[in-house]
Amino acid sequence: MNSSLDTAALAKFAGLDSLASQTAVCTHAHTYRNLLGFLPHRVESRLNFTGGLDSQMLNLQERMRNHAMTTPHIDAKTVQLMLFGMLLMDGNDAAETHAIASRRAGAGWAELQAVINLCFLFRGLPAANRGADILVRVAGRESRAAGADHAA
Repeated sequence: MNSSLDTAALAKFAGLDSLASQTAVCTHAHTYRNLLGFLPHRVESRLNFTGGLDSQMLNLQERMRNHAMTTPHIDAKTVQLMLFGMLLMDGNDAAETHAIASRRAGAGWAELQAVINLCFLFRGLPAANRGADILVRVAGRESRAAGADHAA
């Protein structure tokens, strides 16, 4: 995925340390690319901006994120399904990112639907609608990627 950030303009306008921003992206972006197959725009923004202004804070954020998400007590697929459900409960659009990560970690459509069903119990029809809409977009994304793979 190509960056849409004008990092040179950000560095000039916001006083970011360009080298620190580049280092942050080089150091941390691979984790997201491995998990999702791409670097989400908001994460890219955080890596560049926070990395260029306060690299220590960014490193702390990433260490905490990594520590929480790579526990020996819960497998990666279950972690991603839980995050999908938590974010869906909250109505957070990052739920879609964790639905993608769930699929990449081996979750099936029925498992994702089961998470939506649990959310429905406590958040109602809006969560069921949002969850189904997310799965439609994820399925479309996978379908387009499969089509691109066959065309290549």
